[in-house]
Amino acid sequence: MKIFGIGRNYAAHIAELNNERPDEPVIFTMPETALLLKNRPFYYPSFTNDIHYEVEIVLKISKVGKNIDVKFAGNYYDEIAVGIDLTARDLQQKAKEKGLPWAIAKGFNDAAPLSGFVPKKDYDLQNLNFTLTVDGETRQQGNTGLMLFNFDYIISYLSKFFMLKKGDLIFTGTPQGVGPVKIGNRLEAFLEDKKMLHVDIK
Repeated sequence: MKIFGIGRNYAAHIAELNNERPDEPVIFTMPETALLLKNRPFYYPSFTNDIHYEVEIVLKISKVGKNIDVKFAGNYYDEIAVGIDLTARDLQQKAKEKGLPWAIAKGFNDAAPLSGFVPKKDYDLQNLNFTLTVDGETRQQGNTGLMLFNFDYIISYLSKFFMLKKGDLIFTGTPQGVGPVKIGNRLEAFLEDKKMLHVDIK
């Protein structure tokens, strides 16, 4: 299984972190050990003091493909989920300042809490709302209509470089409103009005 992340895919989030707007999707990868499943708690690691939440829609690839045309990309996934990309912002910033890769800031153990999957046919993928709350307070509200690169373009773009296989996951980017988590917080993620995921920070 491969896990891909798409950075800088919502303009307002780009602005809040003072990043440059990309011409093509910004790609990073995470190991399978980053996944945190079944609403298990997240234990705050000792190597960082500044973990941020980033809520995202996640696609699950349903068949093998490479060099996929955008017009056929929708045939390569049937299900979607909500995930939280937990980012060690201090480690990421340190690496960025030195022009170095920031894999450890995104791919550490349990950094990617993930909900169960639901059929994509039940949702309007061009106008899909998703939300993250912290201790019951709304912190992020996203809509897929605001993405710089939509789901089909992302799949097509990735498939130029990587053969996509059944079960591969794509975290498609986060909207504005990211912020730090603290021990004792409960994060909850919603797809439209349906609660999909909760994570207790310990």
